Amino acid sequence: MATTIKCAIVDDEPLAVELLASYVARIPFLELTGKYNNATGALRGISEHPVDLLFLDIQMPEVNGMELSQMLPESTRVVFTTAFDQYAVDGFRVGAIDYLLKPISYANFLEACNRALQWFTLLEAQRQAQQAPPPASIFVKSEYKQVQIMLDTILYIEGLKDYVKIYTDDRSRPVLTLMSMKTLEEQLPSSQFMRVHRSYIVSLPKIREVERGRIVFGDTLIPVGDSYKAAFQEYMNR
Repeated sequence: MATTIKCAIVDDEPLAVELLASYVARIPFLELTGKYNNATGALRGISEHPVDLLFLDIQMPEVNGMELSQMLPESTRVVFTTAFDQYAVDGFRVGAIDYLLKPISYANFLEACNRALQWFTLLEAQRQAQQAPPPASIFVKSEYKQVQIMLDTILYIEGLKDYVKIYTDDRSRPVLTLMSMKTLEEQLPSSQFMRVHRSYIVSLPKIREVERGRIVFGDTLIPVGDSYKAAFQEYMNR
């Protein structure tokens, strides 16, 4: 991910703004893009120069920080700065990353910034995972060797206690591997595979027939468990 977090400061006390600005300058992953003394100016500035993180005072005239936080874009996170601790619960209710009590020490400020960095790093990792193309194959251990299985050859998977059987359309026999259904399910792209029973995962593109609530793969009839029926029916309706 980009290691730079764009930030701004909003506080009606000029000395407080300058103190936080001096802290920001000492932290390599922060880039200060704006300093504001009121909510109106902050909203205007942020609309023109969006930020990832806002250091926001709560007690300000006209529009306070708690009110301003609810007007921000969803992508902007907040660290509240205030001299009054009675707002702490409200701060976390609106999803603040941290809540700093004045006078704010550099150590506490740095801790809040590191927490923000962790949050943005996790968010970026999730975005990349969603954008990444699904894997074309998986490797499983079977009979003391690693076997590559192309995902587009899998018909269905059957769970047998501590083992699973992977049935494919390019092998005469299923591949038996020591693995739980849950572990294997987590490796498979949900856009292509669905668990339809505690003992079965099916490849959705390979389904050709459904007969009386059971999925037909040749001579094999795979039941759809009660707890999986709604999700499977939703897929079928689509």
